[in-house]
Formats: sequence, C-alpha cells, structure tokens
Amino acid sequence: MDEKVQTPSLTIRQNDIASHAAAGLIGDYPVAVRTPRELVAGGFADQTRHPNTWTVYFLVDGEWAQVLSARGLRREWSSLDRLETWLRSMSFRFFWVRNDIEEIEPLADGPMGGPAIK
Repeated sequence: MDEKVQTPSLTIRQNDIASHAAAGLIGDYPVAVRTPRELVAGGFADQTRHPNTWTVYFLVDGEWAQVLSARGLRREWSSLDRLETWLRSMSFRFFWVRNDIEEIEPLADGPMGGPAIK
C-alpha cells in the first residue's frame, strides 16, 4: 500500500483559527503531526534532548494548512499532551495523530492478516 503523505500547502496564524472556524472554513479534524524540530530556541527546545516535536495541520477550505505562531514561526509542542490541551482550548474535541518520524513496518503473514506472533 503506497499512500501519499499529505503536506500542508498553506499556513494559518494561530490567532486566525477562531475566525476561520466561525466562517466554516475549517473542515474535518485537526491532525497532530510528530516531526523533526524546526525551531531552535531556549527552554524545552534542546535539540539533543528533544530532537522531535509535535505540530498541527488544519484542513482550511479544502487544503492542508500548517499553524504558525503570532510571530510567524511554526507552532511546536514538546508533548502530545500539551498539544491536546491547546487544541481543547481552541474548542477542538477530536483530532487525528500522525507520526512522520518512525517507519511503519509491513505486516507479517500472521493469522487474520495481522502480525505473526512469535
């Protein structure tokens, strides 16, 4: 199975999410995506201790958009728990999760088409 990985073609500022949602431009559920860190800064952004981060994509008017901070930088969270808290504060109760870091191992020929238990 060869799925095309969706990447965002737009950006959206975090302070525009509420107005886009009110206008009905945000569709489906947001997608929390685990990716390599882009921002290098103080605090939790220690590349050696935390090389990966979480970001979020929204489907805006039919196209995927990456969320930017008010300063225009990609929004990143150190944990999925923190991202979930932020999404809930923005009135989103559900979201999808996608991991762009680890490869997915193909299923073995086990019973019922699942992995083989050894």
